[in-house]
Amino acid sequence: MLSSLRGVIYSKVGMIVTFGILIVIALAFAAGDVTGLSNAANGLLGHPLASVDGQKVTADDIRRRAQDELRTARQQQPDLDMATFVNAGGIESLITRSLTGLALETFGEEQGMRVSRALVGSELKSIPAFAGATGQFDQQAYLRLIAQRGMTDAQVQREIARETMAQFLLVPTSGASQVPQQLALRYASLLLERRAGEAALIPAAATGPAPTDAEVQDWYKRNIARYTTPERRVIRYALVTPQQVAAQAVPSDAEIQKAYDADKAKYAAKPLRDVTLVTVLDQKAAQALAAKVKAGTPIAAAARAAGLEARSVTATEQSALATQTSPAVATALFAAPQGSVVGPLAGAIGYVVARVDKVTQDPGKTLAQARPEIVAALTKQKAAEAIGKVRDAIEDALADNANIAEVARDQKLTVQATPALLSTGIDPDKPGTPADAALAPIVAAGFAAEEGDTPTTVPLGTDGGFAVAALDRIVPATPIPLAQARARVVADLTADRARRAAQAAANAIVAKVNAGTPLAAAIAQAGVKTRAERVEATRAQITANQGQVNPVLAMMFGMKQGTARAIQAPDGRGWLVLQVNQIVPGDASKQPAAIQATRIDLGRALGGEYAQQFANAVAAAQGAKRYPDAIAQLKKDLLGGDAGQ
Repeated sequence: MLSSLRGVIYSKVGMIVTFGILIVIALAFAAGDVTGLSNAANGLLGHPLASVDGQKVTADDIRRRAQDELRTARQQQPDLDMATFVNAGGIESLITRSLTGLALETFGEEQGMRVSRALVGSELKSIPAFAGATGQFDQQAYLRLIAQRGMTDAQVQREIARETMAQFLLVPTSGASQVPQQLALRYASLLLERRAGEAALIPAAATGPAPTDAEVQDWYKRNIARYTTPERRVIRYALVTPQQVAAQAVPSDAEIQKAYDADKAKYAAKPLRDVTLVTVLDQKAAQALAAKVKAGTPIAAAARAAGLEARSVTATEQSALATQTSPAVATALFAAPQGSVVGPLAGAIGYVVARVDKVTQDPGKTLAQARPEIVAALTKQKAAEAIGKVRDAIEDALADNANIAEVARDQKLTVQATPALLSTGIDPDKPGTPADAALAPIVAAGFAAEEGDTPTTVPLGTDGGFAVAALDRIVPATPIPLAQARARVVADLTADRARRAAQAAANAIVAKVNAGTPLAAAIAQAGVKTRAERVEATRAQITANQGQVNPVLAMMFGMKQGTARAIQAPDGRGWLVLQVNQIVPGDASKQPAAIQATRIDLGRALGGEYAQQFANAVAAAQGAKRYPDAIAQLKKDLLGGDAGQ
């Protein structure tokens, strides 16, 4: 709730540049990319932008962070550019993260806290980006990946230690989220506030003469961005699929025999049992139940009479039954004949009374019978290993600055090229043709790259296949000639005229209502063919649509009683004139469920608020400083484009 009442950052980039309270490592590595790591603490070359206790946040560090965050952000929003990132507050956010991280680290050390090398190593090995083909930490993959980002092992470990220290300090703070009953009551009552009034839609209807050529040309020039084909990219790629390594994935007879021998217990003949079990906590009660069953009462009926529930297990092996009950119970049941009652015997919990319902024998499988499933499993395993070897070889070659043509030649792959595609994967030269879903990961990689970047490997699907993708060329955004776009231009210009006329009429009606004219009379005097309708809502309904704020309701709850305001209709059909006639305060004192829900909601928000305030206080106490001139120069450099490539 507090997050909706108080904004932390107002940014078009949204969560990408929002102050994340030092979760750079978790976010970057979970995305499979070693980005956002900082060597600010080492005071490397570069103009200092900020400092804490002699440790510096350098321009070179923030420059690289900005490039890396933009590259990661483009995987979700391919049309983002450095100017958008900078203007949305991205640089300030990066500096805040680095500065606060340094402050928390020095503060923790002053309190005697330390992050052990063992803990750093454990965190490092748990990062998915550094896993090899087996899913385990791969030292070579780790070194190769951090080298691509110009990092050293010491710098990475230092950053992980800093982030861990931040977690030590912030997690307990964020957990302090208890909300007093009276505070929750006030907020819960606020949500129950009810307002009523009237709303009238002033439709945007096209009127007047058709636009002249001069008006069309003027509109086209002033709104050229609307009629510009966005940046497109041509991406070269080569596919590696399980089918390409099929010959290497065929298991030999020896491998099949070895797999069969290794799983002999699985394929051997074995006895099976169908049993009905009842677990009783008290031994005397279990003895009474067993006596009743042995006297002829069905075990399920006897269990129900005792307030218990029997459960049945069918076609189970002795080892599986031992896991579910106890070894002693499983041994006794497999030694008993069909129809016999066993127990009570001590189980994992309480005492077990059981009946052997059926005795059967699994004949097992010969090698010939088991061969199909063994072949399928081995084929999948060998294909994954073969693809993994190809991928390792390709990534080693790319690390040595090989280009896509050289990689394709060495691995006997076919290089293909996409048309000039938009970030959505659509070819604007083929309107109406949907994007190829299979190319989506390749297109995303192409739009995340910059000219001159090393090709990259891109996972495809879930069968282990991947592509080697490289940005071939960038086609800059290009305006559509007016002759081709004329129909759209005329339609947009006509619609804009209609919207403006509707807005002017709405504003005139609002002025009359606020001067004392009833809404219906004001509409009639304006000559608009519409009528007012009653509207009523509670404050809680503002975000009822999956948390999305309803702008009309939000405006309604920001107005004084008896006043009117105009707002553009959410569906774009015109403008709404809204008048608030009645305000009924909410009272949640007799709704404990609403108060409790509000306490929980507030508690979630307060934890983050406390953590942020604590981090800010630590930064101030540690003497964190910023150098505005250096920050302004860095932003100027980035907006100039020399750092964005």
